[in-house]
Amino acid sequence: MSYKRYNVLETSLEKGMIVNGKVKTIKPYGVFIETENGVSGLLYIEDICISRIKSPFERFNVGDEVKVKVKDIDKENNRVSFTYKELLGTWEDNIKDFKQGTVVKGIARDTEKSKNGIFVELKPNLVGLAEYKENVEYGQDVNVYIKKIIPEKKKVKLLIFDE
Repeated sequence: MSYKRYNVLETSLEKGMIVNGKVKTIKPYGVFIETENGVSGLLYIEDICISRIKSPFERFNVGDEVKVKVKDIDKENNRVSFTYKELLGTWEDNIKDFKQGTVVKGIARDTEKSKNGIFVELKPNLVGLAEYKENVEYGQDVNVYIKKIIPEKKKVKLLIFDE
């Protein structure tokens, strides 16, 4: 059986469309997704979520059914790229579930280079910055106190504390 490479010029896909697809392959740099009409494209790791994840395997498994948005169609190189994070809600949508002065669970993601703080994922599309704390590792579940929510800057200031 021969495989015919799909030509994006022959597709009805348009930039900005939301389509259903299936995860076919996962690589360190992104996820290959095949749409219902047979068009394959790449969801780059930076387009998965706002959080700084180290691997697409943290969010997807081969065979997962997903909704993605067409980010770009490169007709010259016959490539389609997708975004997922744009379907996870805006900062304003996500912050509604959180209140200043409360304690919530989060996931430690990335440490600032100068160790001034640790980025903590509160939701896939909502990250806050906590004061730096020794021995907190990437991927660790942490309890954080929401010190301040600054809507005009789309920032959340946090404090990690021991249980």
